[in-house]
Amino acid sequence: MSEPSYDILVVGGTGVDTVVRVDALEVPPGDSVFVPPVHDYVGHTGNGVALGCHALGLATKFIDFLGDDIQGRTVLAAYAERGLDFSHVHSPHGTPRGVNLVDTQGRRFSFYDGRHPADLRLPRAFYLPYLERARHVHLSIVGHNRDVYDDIHRLGITSSTDLHDWDGRNPHHRDYALASDYVFLSAAAIHDRLDEVLHTILDEGRARLVVATDGAAGCHVLVRGETKARHFPAVRPERPVLDSNGAGDAFVTAFLHALSEGRAVEECVLAGSVSGAFACASAGTHTEFIDLPGLRAACSRAAHR
Repeated sequence: MSEPSYDILVVGGTGVDTVVRVDALEVPPGDSVFVPPVHDYVGHTGNGVALGCHALGLATKFIDFLGDDIQGRTVLAAYAERGLDFSHVHSPHGTPRGVNLVDTQGRRFSFYDGRHPADLRLPRAFYLPYLERARHVHLSIVGHNRDVYDDIHRLGITSSTDLHDWDGRNPHHRDYALASDYVFLSAAAIHDRLDEVLHTILDEGRARLVVATDGAAGCHVLVRGETKARHFPAVRPERPVLDSNGAGDAFVTAFLHALSEGRAVEECVLAGSVSGAFACASAGTHTEFIDLPGLRAACSRAAHR
């Protein structure tokens, strides 16, 4: 195989998010309520990882399904403007959408439409030429990319995934958890089973390490060969928190960037935490990304607090 052209190939996970700002993440009394202006943003998890890696200077390729609709054209225009290398296959089911409620503390709840049918798959003839040119692959848990793992393993390319708020049991997420080399997830749904779930991913899969992010409580990292997960505190945001949309994707992006440089786990966590905190100070989904000089400077400041 020739020298890789892409530092990272991101497979799946683009769409449009509608962000609605509310006082609290609950249904108020009555049948309607006035809210601040509602905005649409190009978003979803693969989008965040791809744009974040692009902002950090990694040679990034992003591929996915996309609908021939207003949302799809919005996605294409946004990537052209940012200079992101994106290729897609037309989906007759349209472009995925999400509606995100965001409260005054920046916490969010997302409604994701999941419009692609369960049996939809990216054509091998489409993804394989990009995969063969990649140094690392990140797969969003969108379903239509799950067959890519066979070729990833055959080619000996490292891979990563983000399971989000996996409960440790859902088989859809489990497939990604056990097939990836680097696994990220939220601790939100597994606090009482954290050690069990992290060890299961390592014991039954191929992961070299697994990271469970835990919001303001920091994160937990279990490395293959170690018996106990290590806890790392969160980085204090340097700017006011506006919106937690995209913070997890920002964490993954900077962690993978540090990993690509051969950094120690502690440095990877610090980079991820700084990037995640930076994202929380931006309104909307994936509207602002930290660049490499900014990441380096913020990591230095955080390390000396």
